[in-house]
Amino acid sequence: MPAFKTVLIDKDPQHPRIARLALNRPEKLNAIGDTTPSEIRQAVEWAEADDEVHVIVVEGAGRAFCAGYDLGDYAEGHGREGEGDHPCRQEKTPWDPMLDYAAMKRNTDDFMALWRCRKPTIAKVHGYAVAGGSDIALCCDLLTMADDARIGYMPTRVWGCPTTAMWTYRLGAMRAKQLMFTGDTIPGTQAAEWGLANFSVPADQLDDATLKLAQRIAGVPRSHLMMHKLVVNQVWHSMGLEQTQMFATVFDGITRHNPEGMWFRRQAEAEGFKSAVAWRDSGRNIPEGDEARALVAELEAKLAAARAAVPPGR
Repeated sequence: MPAFKTVLIDKDPQHPRIARLALNRPEKLNAIGDTTPSEIRQAVEWAEADDEVHVIVVEGAGRAFCAGYDLGDYAEGHGREGEGDHPCRQEKTPWDPMLDYAAMKRNTDDFMALWRCRKPTIAKVHGYAVAGGSDIALCCDLLTMADDARIGYMPTRVWGCPTTAMWTYRLGAMRAKQLMFTGDTIPGTQAAEWGLANFSVPADQLDDATLKLAQRIAGVPRSHLMMHKLVVNQVWHSMGLEQTQMFATVFDGITRHNPEGMWFRRQAEAEGFKSAVAWRDSGRNIPEGDEARALVAELEAKLAAARAAVPPGR
């Protein structure tokens, strides 16, 4: 089996027509690291190339499906010492939106390997599938959830726009707007009621219920599954999915470099990402415009003072 840093892929030992792709950073609630998107794509390609595999189940190790992008990397900038700016958190002025777009579009295209794959994909969600984790889940063809699992994209409040743009296609305009305007998450029971999830069940029944669905699909010839998936996917192509994702990915970059996005970044750097996320999700007004610029200046002064207080060589 191929070896990856952040994901696992193998055939189910009892049901070899089913491949299991596991997001595997349980100590970080499977947060998306730099290599995760490309590893998802490579794992899908491995399963797609195996003629015995008919369906792929995507799941998360540990307590959650995926808690989104690793903010320690993307907001606070940890782990890139000596590597220069990350394209998604450029410090140079003016920032280059196309560098940001290229990086995030690559991630989006990697997640979309789940959607493009000739074989059906099922996201099995427990715990959380939030922010970038919801992108991964919604790129799958089918979605099963635990009743108490939660899905949503909280960074729509500040510092994010879902680059896969799947919410409208999966929910329709009105409910997609509700979630994107508020950044709220919804439980599995509500996701099933809204038609976002195929079903939700008590957490202790999720694996069995998902396996039953995967087995039912796995009995269908691969060629039939491929044809049916191509037909349905073509509808979304005709509706402009690729163009929508282009706009969403450009806008995502803007949200991270406009005054409000810079405030969130500086808040994360100065006070820690938990402080920034707590403010974002609390319902407090997000600083905007000149207020955000003023807070950015204050936080940058605080960061400069902290750096100056560190003795040389530390």
